[in-house]
Amino acid sequence: MSSWRDLILNDFVPNVSKLTLVADPDSLLTEEKLALELRGRGFDLIEFNDPVEFRYAYESKYRSTWDRGEHTDLVVILRLQGAELDSLQYDLLQAGRKLSFNLGDIFPNLSYPVIEKLDRSLLDALYDAQCKSPTDRMGDNASKDFILRYVFGVAAELIANEVELLRVLLRLHYGRIQIPLMLAERLVQVLRGHSDLKTWPLDEIIPDDERFFAFLQERWPVYLATLNKSDQIKEYSPDYGLKYPGPELLPFDHQDIRIYMDNLFVEGKLAPVQDAKITAEAGSWIRSGIALVGENDDELRVSRLFDLVANESPTAESRYSDWTTFALKWAELSSLVHCGNNVAHQTRLKEVGDAVNATFAGWLDDHYASLVNLPPSTPAMVHHVSRRLARDLEDSGNSRVALIVVDGLSLDQWVTVRQLLRRQDSNLVMRESAIFAWIPTLTSVSRQSIFSGKAPIYFPSSINSTNNDEKLWKQFWEGYGLSRLDVAYQRGLGDGDASSVLDATVHPGKTKVVGLVVDKVDKIMHGMQLGSAGMHNQIKQWCQGGFMGTLIGQLLDHDYELWLTADHGNIESDGRGRPSEGVIAETRGERVRVYPTPELRSQVAEEFTFSREWKPVGLPADYFPLVAEGRDAFTREGDTTVGHGGVSIEEVVVPLVKFERRTR
Repeated sequence: MSSWRDLILNDFVPNVSKLTLVADPDSLLTEEKLALELRGRGFDLIEFNDPVEFRYAYESKYRSTWDRGEHTDLVVILRLQGAELDSLQYDLLQAGRKLSFNLGDIFPNLSYPVIEKLDRSLLDALYDAQCKSPTDRMGDNASKDFILRYVFGVAAELIANEVELLRVLLRLHYGRIQIPLMLAERLVQVLRGHSDLKTWPLDEIIPDDERFFAFLQERWPVYLATLNKSDQIKEYSPDYGLKYPGPELLPFDHQDIRIYMDNLFVEGKLAPVQDAKITAEAGSWIRSGIALVGENDDELRVSRLFDLVANESPTAESRYSDWTTFALKWAELSSLVHCGNNVAHQTRLKEVGDAVNATFAGWLDDHYASLVNLPPSTPAMVHHVSRRLARDLEDSGNSRVALIVVDGLSLDQWVTVRQLLRRQDSNLVMRESAIFAWIPTLTSVSRQSIFSGKAPIYFPSSINSTNNDEKLWKQFWEGYGLSRLDVAYQRGLGDGDASSVLDATVHPGKTKVVGLVVDKVDKIMHGMQLGSAGMHNQIKQWCQGGFMGTLIGQLLDHDYELWLTADHGNIESDGRGRPSEGVIAETRGERVRVYPTPELRSQVAEEFTFSREWKPVGLPADYFPLVAEGRDAFTREGDTTVGHGGVSIEEVVVPLVKFERRTR
């Protein structure tokens, strides 16, 4: 069976036209697999967002190539309807052919307002269903039911009891399958018709995974109270003061439910509770959910997490979302191991990590370029974050947004930070995801990308500096109609009184956008001599001082929509020798060297075979990185350092967290 992509790819034959202008209002050409296929056919994709930026890239990279008589297949993507292409500059219209694609043409029998809300990665399942189960033209509700059934595997009318409901919600929320809000609302509407489910807080736990897990968490002690030492149900009548309505006792022991429970505790989505009356064997399905006094539960979690990452490691064909989902589990494991003192676990983590990073580096070669132009509604890369914030600000009308960038914070170190933040504020809700940093994972490259909302190709003059962060941040927001007086920026944070930082930076009632750089983790890293374990230990000590907790709390108190991310992570690495290249390298880091020409880079790469000549994806024309793979570094043989700049999953995949306050 053909794919929906074939309907588009049929119009892209290499060497037909040097320039193709595409009206793509539904972001179809930037879908990960389609973008990968187009690039494989030799087409370069570039988005037309800002006329000045586009003209710079067009003239410097493509027009000059054509003037030399050389051919490139350039595809210019515009978020316009087909009829609006004629508004482009005359020289583009003269040089290029015009195409137009939209979801309505691919799915003519489904409601367009419904299908446009779907993540583009779900279109494969929808197209397959359309081909296998052709239908007449459907309205909104019929389209929603069709998508719920065939894309998400949810036949709402067949969910008749609490076991079936729990099974569906666990599959969705544990699998990080995000249902668009309009589909979640439709599911709630249908389920309200079942008398057995009327008391459930469906409008909260169906669209929101954090609230669903909170709902399960407060009912887990109720379930444990019904167990005797033989794990049998007994009568109970506790008053637990549950915050969420619905049944007090959930069927956790049903075979379709219990298969999820162990993983939820192991991965940190649920927290084990102490119950001195329960005795559980190591192999019991309830064991991970019980914190036994005097026993090291971390050992059990580490063992189970090693099993999980072994079974769920992505492959060279995986989607980027598979890697970010895996990275979150890998971070849980890494944090536990680095915070412990088990040498066997540390050795095993390095061995497994070496295999993971070998696959990851190969995947990046083929897939990384396809991430750049993905829609920012679900950020995939760091430069999407500011665009997502801008969209939120526009949609909410009069809200305020704040972004904390923690320089150098790796995903596993975020896990350590998160645990301490939870202890300091039990009402703090942290919605976690992960995104890709820019490669090379240098502060000057990736952090400027965050604050500018652009690929590094658009700030070549400052690619080696961070001094333009504030300027780029304010320019970005001016492009969305804000005054510079509405936008605040401050860097060099991490010590002292967080309240005084905000007093000096934020004007109450006036400042709509705040950008803050916390560089304490990066300072710890550059002075670290005790490896990853030392990093986690010092980060713990720093967090216990309360700076981050106070900063987050104050921003939430000021009613900011608050996000946190990092410009890059870090990894413990071993020296393999330092190149003796004089001044030919423009950047001489521990994990990356940058050269002005590919020829100079190749000379060094021949000697340092552990390195990779990174394709200059989204980088300035004279910027050619030589990046370290795995745990190797351009340092003296035998030295162990913690650094960044390379292509390990620890450096490239970074946290993206949205903070809220629990209202219940």
